[in-house]
Amino acid sequence: ARRKGRWFIMVATLGRGREKVKLKLHFTVCSCACAGMCVTTVETQEPQGEIFLEPASPRRATVTGRLAPTPSGTLHLGNALAFGAAWLSARAAGGRVLLRVEDLDRGRAREAVAQSQRDDLRWLGIDWDEETPPQSMRAYDLAEIDAYPCACARAARLAGRCACRDASTLVVADPERYAWRLRSPRHAVAWVDRARGPQLHVPDDDPVLVRAGGEAGYPLAVVMDDARDGVTEVVRGADLVEATAAQVVLHEMLGLPRPTYLHVPLLLGLDGRKLGKSHGSTDVRALRAAGWMPEDVWGRLLPLLGLEGPTTLAEAVGAFDAARVQRGPFRVGDDGSVAG
Repeated sequence: ARRKGRWFIMVATLGRGREKVKLKLHFTVCSCACAGMCVTTVETQEPQGEIFLEPASPRRATVTGRLAPTPSGTLHLGNALAFGAAWLSARAAGGRVLLRVEDLDRGRAREAVAQSQRDDLRWLGIDWDEETPPQSMRAYDLAEIDAYPCACARAARLAGRCACRDASTLVVADPERYAWRLRSPRHAVAWVDRARGPQLHVPDDDPVLVRAGGEAGYPLAVVMDDARDGVTEVVRGADLVEATAAQVVLHEMLGLPRPTYLHVPLLLGLDGRKLGKSHGSTDVRALRAAGWMPEDVWGRLLPLLGLEGPTTLAEAVGAFDAARVQRGPFRVGDDGSVAG
């Protein structure tokens, strides 16, 4: 990608084998809801399939962000960074913040954990205007979605031994054994990240929309819930950058308004893995027990969002600029120190 005056030009070859398509996308600086860049022209060589582009729609009157914790474990510094960025982004625009408990995994979700997460969020200085119904109380369906049943194990799919996607007919003898997968396009999906700029991704696999047994999968639930809740911007960790492509496709299939996207740096442990339960010393609850104050947390995390100096969210909100968010990833030491 390169900048030429007020134009941002990206050239990419996407796809696999004979399905490759070469794109030249021209983005222009603008002031619409795409957060600064709109696709104005597309040049292709031997185009095949569909290319979904970020629409140049009028800016919505009210910005609505959301916090979406999963109540299967305590919050850690990576969660704090993502939720803090979501809060800052919405509040800086004079917008609303929603809280939605994402408890799709009913076998692991616990209300006591959800309550401790609410408590940790408040301690960090993150508030919300409304808590919407948790996902366990919502219904999801596949109407208008190009999906197919599949009972193949992951190993079979990775080895190329799954023919479910291309089967003209498939008899589903035992519905409890079958998941429903999105028939993703094998071509470019284009969207704009507010910090990283234009993104082009070909979905790597067909994500599960409904699990075997009937529970909704994350891609379907998050797209439908964001639309139901009126969410206009999604702020989350960089581990979900590539997953955004399939969600953009779902928005298009369902005819739903698409939010803007901002992905914040991924935080890793010293072992190089994404922060999680195994990195217990980085849990917000553990840090609180060790005597940390919210200023200690934000003094380490806000610089990753391009905010040097402030040590509270209230101090930082007026200076927040999505374009200054760092790419990362960053490593977190057992003592809570953060390094690139």
